[in-house]
Amino acid sequence: MHQPEASNAKHMLNLANRQIAFPVAVMFLQMVAAVFFVVDGIEDQISEATQGFSLDAAMEGLIAFAMLCGIIVSSRYIVRLRRELRWKEHSLAKARGALAEHIALRFGEWGLTPGEGDVALFALKGCDVSEIARLRGAAAGTVRSQLSQVYTKAGVTSQAMLVSLFIDDLLDSAPLDLALGSQH
Repeated sequence: MHQPEASNAKHMLNLANRQIAFPVAVMFLQMVAAVFFVVDGIEDQISEATQGFSLDAAMEGLIAFAMLCGIIVSSRYIVRLRRELRWKEHSLAKARGALAEHIALRFGEWGLTPGEGDVALFALKGCDVSEIARLRGAAAGTVRSQLSQVYTKAGVTSQAMLVSLFIDDLLDSAPLDLALGSQH
């Protein structure tokens, strides 16, 4: 049961790494180009010190300055991205915890047995009877019986209605009520 959660966390980490990888790669290229132009500009200034002002040297200096500004902007962008990703991960973890607590509370209110709780959790995740039976190593008839008990205790008649109970609990109806009230 923990394997899908671990897989999901791994997928989120890969997604986060891909979101950061491109800006980091661009910043790295900017750093290489800036170092090249700074070194080349210093070399040109040393070799052409007696000749005075050179448009080429001035352009290389301007390009190096622009590249350094790009590095600063890119690094700030990466820091902001990382901060946003940490905030999203934290918010997601809080939401997962709150949902798990809410599910446990509801299951407790309904007086589900541990077996019924497992079956109900798989049903909430969208598994059908055969999948639940396979995952639990139980007979399909046993799972059907447990699901029937879960539905009775929850006051619903189907898996969709069971899921709907939790969705309704998670959705805040106050904004909808306010919107409907303002239309009248």
